[in-house]
Amino acid sequence: MIPWLEKDEPFPNVSSALTEADGAAGLLAAGADLSPERLLQAYRNGIFPWFSEGQPILWWSTDPRMVLFVDDFKISSSLKKTLKNIHRSMQSNGRWRVSFDQAFEDVMRACAAPRNGEAGTWISEDIIAGYAGLHKQGYAHSAEVWLDGELVGGAYGVSIGTMFYGESMFTRVTDASKIALSYLIQFLKSRGVSMIDCQQQTAHLASLGATPIPRSAFIARLRQAIAAPQIKDWKPIPVLKVD
Repeated sequence: MIPWLEKDEPFPNVSSALTEADGAAGLLAAGADLSPERLLQAYRNGIFPWFSEGQPILWWSTDPRMVLFVDDFKISSSLKKTLKNIHRSMQSNGRWRVSFDQAFEDVMRACAAPRNGEAGTWISEDIIAGYAGLHKQGYAHSAEVWLDGELVGGAYGVSIGTMFYGESMFTRVTDASKIALSYLIQFLKSRGVSMIDCQQQTAHLASLGATPIPRSAFIARLRQAIAAPQIKDWKPIPVLKVD
């Protein structure tokens, strides 16, 4: 059994999360709300919300935890070529553009759109409202990729101190989500971020260089990172280093 949280009730210790033997590895609690204050409390303790439409709010703390150390980010040779071509385009005809925080809610809604024939998404209207509140407070950020003035790719996540929690990405043209991630990671690296939380293990994340680490190690790194000053001045670095 997991506890049901009332609005002002604190989260239980992450060590009490269910295990694989329980059939829901990482499930910690249910209930509460998705206010910015509750979301910040969750992220500061290594907890994140994840639930489907029609379910109560479910809170998770997975063990092991999938993370991407920024120095381990893998840029394929084809992506390197694409990034170089985009940079040349930015300097010449301006068809491509990368921005931060210019279309946060649009990025979230694009991430929420059904993919590969799937009917729904976990990014509900309540989730969008909660993270939009975090964005207004300066804790949630987006990276956007534009082609001929149209939003074609992006990513968003939560930033506390020098800890970044990746949430979701989307693409409408080949590699647009990876382009957004490349610019985001270079910016984060320049601001002292060493690790991005990816929450759950997937083959796609592993292909980008992400790796699972014990939850205890993740929490230890998190504690140090969230104590750092908040990152300011969210703007893409003009020249992306891909060599």
